[in-house]
Amino acid sequence: MLERLACHAYYCFLDGYSGYNQISIEPEDQEKTTFTCPFGTFSYRRMSLGLCNATATLRCCMMSIFFDMVERFIEVFMDDFSVVMSSFDSCLSDLALVLQHCEETNLVLNWEKCYFMVREGIVPAQYYY
Repeated sequence: MLERLACHAYYCFLDGYSGYNQISIEPEDQEKTTFTCPFGTFSYRRMSLGLCNATATLRCCMMSIFFDMVERFIEVFMDDFSVVMSSFDSCLSDLALVLQHCEETNLVLNWEKCYFMVREGIVPAQYYY
């Protein structure tokens, strides 16, 4: 992924807020997530990291949200993604499209971990994997 990000003038790094927890589990499937503890029996209503196929489900969701942008000007890693372009104007317009997709699909971003129009500096750690 770092090789695909290289050689661009502008970068925007965006972080999805608790990516797994933004995915609802269908009511008829919630019983499959039932667990028991000393306080009773509970089921998940939203995806949790410990659930089987949670990673694959999150990946499919992110790819379906950004299907028309991936590998053109956006790279997705789990719930983190980056917008890259060679010019300020094109990066700004592509960022607007990404944010519009986030708004349309109710994908919440963690603004404290987002970086906009970065020209140089430290790449967030998740891009090293």
